[in-house]
Order: sequence, then C-alpha cells, then structure tokens
Amino acid sequence: MDIEELLDFQPARTLKRGPDAEAEGEFEGMFKRKALEAPQKKNYEDMTDEERLALVMELDEDKAVEMDEGTVKRMVTQLEKKYAKNQELRIKHAEQPEKFMESEIELHVEVGKCLTIATQPQLYPVLVQSNGVKLIVSLLSHSNSDIVLGVVDLLHELTDTDVINEALDEALVLVEALVKNQIMSVLVQVLEAMDEKNEDEAKGLHNILGIAENLVEADPELADHAFKQGLLAWILNRLKIRSFDQNKLYCSELLAILLQSSVSNRTQLGNIEGIDTMLQALALYKRRNPQIAEEQEMMHNLFDSLCLSLLAAENRDIFLKGEGVELMILMLREKKMSRPPALKVLNFALQGDEGINCCAKFIDVYGLRSLFPCFMKTPGKKAKRGGFSEQEWVEHVTSIISHLLRNLSGSQLQRLMNKFVEEDHLKVDRLIELHLFYLSRAKAVDREIAQEKSQLDDIDEEKENEFYMKRLDAGLFTLQRLNYIVLSIGTAGISSVLDRVKQLLSLKGESLQPVREIMQEYAESLGDDKNKANEEKMNINHMINQLT
Repeated sequence: MDIEELLDFQPARTLKRGPDAEAEGEFEGMFKRKALEAPQKKNYEDMTDEERLALVMELDEDKAVEMDEGTVKRMVTQLEKKYAKNQELRIKHAEQPEKFMESEIELHVEVGKCLTIATQPQLYPVLVQSNGVKLIVSLLSHSNSDIVLGVVDLLHELTDTDVINEALDEALVLVEALVKNQIMSVLVQVLEAMDEKNEDEAKGLHNILGIAENLVEADPELADHAFKQGLLAWILNRLKIRSFDQNKLYCSELLAILLQSSVSNRTQLGNIEGIDTMLQALALYKRRNPQIAEEQEMMHNLFDSLCLSLLAAENRDIFLKGEGVELMILMLREKKMSRPPALKVLNFALQGDEGINCCAKFIDVYGLRSLFPCFMKTPGKKAKRGGFSEQEWVEHVTSIISHLLRNLSGSQLQRLMNKFVEEDHLKVDRLIELHLFYLSRAKAVDREIAQEKSQLDDIDEEKENEFYMKRLDAGLFTLQRLNYIVLSIGTAGISSVLDRVKQLLSLKGESLQPVREIMQEYAESLGDDKNKANEEKMNINHMINQLT
C-alpha cells in the first residue's frame, strides 16, 4: 500500500458493545462458511435482511467471550503491547508510514475490543489496578485521529450513566482514576484539535461532551474541574460560533449542568467573559425566532445558564455593563420566543440588594413600558408564554415589580407608582383581579390541607414544611408577590390608590385582612436573624401596621 492509500485509510469503527472487530474479508468468509454448514438454509447472498441479522446474532453468540478478571487483565496487557509496538515502529520509521500502518490497525482493533469491558462495570476496579486507565488516557494523545476517536468511544461507553448505575461503587473507582489522570484537561486538548468539518471528528466531539456530562453526573463535585482544567472556557468559545448545530446544543446543555452543579463555576464565569458570551449568543434572538425545536432548546439553555450566573453577586455588574438589562427589555418589546425567558432573567437580575443598580437602569431605559403590558395580559397560549404556565408568567412579572418597589427610591420610585394611578387606576384593577384569583386558589388548597391534617395523629416539622411547599406550589408564592405590591402601593401615601383597592375588594365581599395575614406569615418565614432578612421582615411589618 502506498503513502496516498495510507493517508486515505479509515479503519472500521467498532460498534458499541458489539463483536470484536475483524478484517472484512475474514468476517464475510465466516458468514459464508456458516451458511454452507447448514445446507437446508439459503446461501448468504440469497438471504433476506432479517435472515442475515439472525445469522449475525448467531455468530455473536459463538464468538462471545466470558468476561472475568483474567479477561480484563489480558485485554489491558494486549493493548499495552500493541501500543508499545506501534510507538516503537512510529519512531523507527517516522518517514515511512506504510511500515507502521499494520500496527496502527492492530492497535485500533485492540481499543475496540476493550468496549466489552463496559458490559461488566463490576470489573472496573480490575481495569484500574491493571494500569488500564492510565494507558487509555495516554492513547488520547495518539497522532492517529481514528485511534483517538476509538478511545473517545471507549470512554463514552465506560462512563455511560446506565452502565455506571449498574455498579456505582465500582464505577466510581474508574471515575476517581480518570480524575487522577487529568481526564478533563486531556479531553480539552483533544477538543481543541478536533476539526468539526470532518463528520467523524464532529461526532467524536459530541461524545467528549458526553463523557464530561457522564463524569459530572457520577460525581457532581467534578464540575469544579471544568473551570480549573479549561473545559468551561472551551465551551464558551464554542458558543461564539453563530451557526447552530447539534454540538452547539450540547455545549449549551453542558454549560447549564456545570453552572447548576458548581457555585464556583458561576462565580468564575464572569472572569472568563462568560456573561458577555452568553449575551452575545442570545442577542441573535432579539428580533428573530429559533428556526427549529433544537435551536429553541439551545436558546432556553443559554437563558437558564444566564439566570444561574446571576445568582453570583459579582456577575450583576458585568451583566449591567454588558447592557444585559437593555437586551432583555428589547426582547420584551419584540414579543418573540425570547420574551418569556427574558422575563425570568430580569427577575434574577433585579432581586436583592445586588439588583439595585439593575433596577435603576431598568427605569432609566424605560423598562416599565415593556413590563406592564406583560402584567396587564398573560398570553393565552402556552407557546407564547415560552412553555411557562400562567402562574409562572404572573410570578415572574410580579416578582420584577416587587424588586423594583423594594430597590427604587426618589423620582424613580415615583415613576413606578404613577403607573398604578394612570388610566383611572387600570393597573390597580388588574392587581386586585389577580389577587382575588390566587387568593381563591390559596383558600382551596388550605381546605385540602386542613382535611388531610384532621386525619393525621401527629404532624412533625417535616410534614409542616411539606404542607407549606404544597401551598407555595398552588400559588401562595405568587399571592405573596401580589400582596407585597398591594402593601407597597397602599402605604405610599396615594389615597386614590388605597381607596380603589378597598372598593374593588368590597365589591367581591373581601377586605384587606387576608393581605395582612398572608404577608404576616411571609414575614415570619424570613426568620429573626440580624441580617437583611430581618430588615425585610421589619419593613413588611411596618407596612402591615400602616395599611388601614
């Protein structure tokens, strides 16, 4: 075989957990010999696809190798010998590839044989003790991309979530060994060398991301390694590519997983321009919708990652400087698929003391003009709510208004208060409409809980917490946000607003008493610590006393 043929050579890819790879001619010969041994059967060439499949399965059974400790040790030994032979020939005949080609094929086949180890995860400790993990990781640095891709397939199978769950304790031995051998760092080096224009390498890249996900799922603490060993930075860089594909989707999924699993990753994200990268990626959807469902999924993954990153106070200023507030407001105004998740991001960005500057910016760039249409009308179709339920939509909108009421002061707060006065208190009407709706839901679930309690002999703290969570899920949380708004505007000194609130409640046979009770309960849930929670509690109690 000449050099050109060698460079064009593509070894046969081993099927996952399939039979050992063999030369094509020999394997086809086995098919024919098997067919000839049974004269009552058709010739191989005359068989249907179903008959050929049955024959393949029969051959697999004949060739099956019983896996035990000795088998694993022999596999590692053979892999080590083939690798050593290949490296020796590569050094000796560096300028004559045809002389080490055969050893390359043998090594590739030996890697494929190791796939069968994934069928017996209880034998993973034997693989580790036999120095197999170090050998496998070192093969990721091989010069032949086909061998590297074979090793990637092997690791993807070995770390498969279903396989790991079959024998968790033994599988964690493998995970620990991979971590000791700097697997994340090595995988990043492989990622950087990948050419996604090559279909096989694009698939290999997808599998590498799968390996990282499998490792983090097996041990969530490994998420911290993603930043330390460069995976987080690589993912962010990959997300900068404007065009959409499956690997970009997987990058967005893995980014969300890494941020969900690690507080450190959220904090460090701003230091590697992660906030700006996500804002730039999301800016593509301010005036256009994703073209397909998978692209929409990617967009939501990025929004979720942005929300997670905003939990770190350090990232709020970066979000603000990167014009994140302006981008989210623009998305509210354009009413594309990005509108609902933009609401969620603003909810995260404006909350707490860390959101004071974002709240001020929201007012300065006329965010109220885009927010209150969301408050006045909840989109009827779930698709237009971006998958949010009506309750989730109202929850995000009312939470944003609550954050603004808490964090604004002076003329900016007055601009917000004016919204509840204009158009003959139209927004007060909507506020009380929502209050009454969620109050009725809260009363209904309270009756259910009361009935359930009457059938219980003993109710411990855990059960009480369970009941409280049930009430929150049924709409109590949203009702608390609504009642916070009622308290704030009702005690702001604008008599016409409070009069309108009392009038609307009276028409429905209600009063301000439920507002006081619900907010009193909420204040008590904040605790008595001498911190910001206690300050918030005192503020709420002060407004309750003022509400008459």
